[in-house]
Amino acid sequence: MLRLTDVRKSFGPTIAVDGLTLEIRPGEVFGLLGPNGAGKTTTISLAVGLLRPDSGTVEIAGWGLSTDPKVRAKIGFAPQALAIYEQLTAEENLRFFGRLYGLSGRTLGGRVTHVLNAVGLLPRRSDRAHRFSGGMKRRLNLAVAMLHDPPMLLLDEPTAGVDPQSRHSILELIRALKEQGRTVVYTTHYMEEAQRLCDRVGIIDKGKLLAIGTVNELVGRFGGKSVLTVERGELEERHDTDDPLKEITRVLAAGDVSGVRIDRPDLESVFLSLTGRSLRD
Repeated sequence: MLRLTDVRKSFGPTIAVDGLTLEIRPGEVFGLLGPNGAGKTTTISLAVGLLRPDSGTVEIAGWGLSTDPKVRAKIGFAPQALAIYEQLTAEENLRFFGRLYGLSGRTLGGRVTHVLNAVGLLPRRSDRAHRFSGGMKRRLNLAVAMLHDPPMLLLDEPTAGVDPQSRHSILELIRALKEQGRTVVYTTHYMEEAQRLCDRVGIIDKGKLLAIGTVNELVGRFGGKSVLTVERGELEERHDTDDPLKEITRVLAAGDVSGVRIDRPDLESVFLSLTGRSLRD
């Protein structure tokens, strides 16, 4: 559905994307993960044609390059920085963007109602966006991306700074889009979201793709060992192990155990293993 081939993009001396090759399959939910400054937003901007690569190509599903406006019309984009007009109502925002997409008349009206209902804002269609909570604005931002019914959506941090209810609503909406056959690519810092939602995950840092695969594949390759914590009275012991059940049997046989806990490697373990544990600002 989306193919980036040896894509490079620099801003002065800063290399944002460094020889990135990546293919997104039709109908999958693909998570693009990376630390701050890893090149995620630049990659998304290249994918939707907002930026031109210094070298390499970005193609959409055999239609052509993403810099072609006709090709871009196949994409829905919800940027991390909210792209809505706060002095307009929810419906006015959607009607404005709908006209930019070439929609009009009953088709536009029907799509506006459909996406407002999908993001849970239909009862607030006549309210100005500046009255909305952060989660409501984020959902309206997503409604704009869905408005023209594109086969592929690119969502840059779609759940950033939202309340738990809005996050749940957005994740359920992404699942529904997948069930409808849409392709969804999204960046996130929330590992648990990606682990629950994504068919595949790509981890990038310093503009390079470090790993790609299903969550289980990545955990198996890069997650490290499970950690068995054994409580003996007020003391705790930690054991790194590839076979937690065998290790539990061994420590229980030694007696004097008041509790045990197994922490298995997960996507966060993979992320930290590949990108390091130092702070990124």
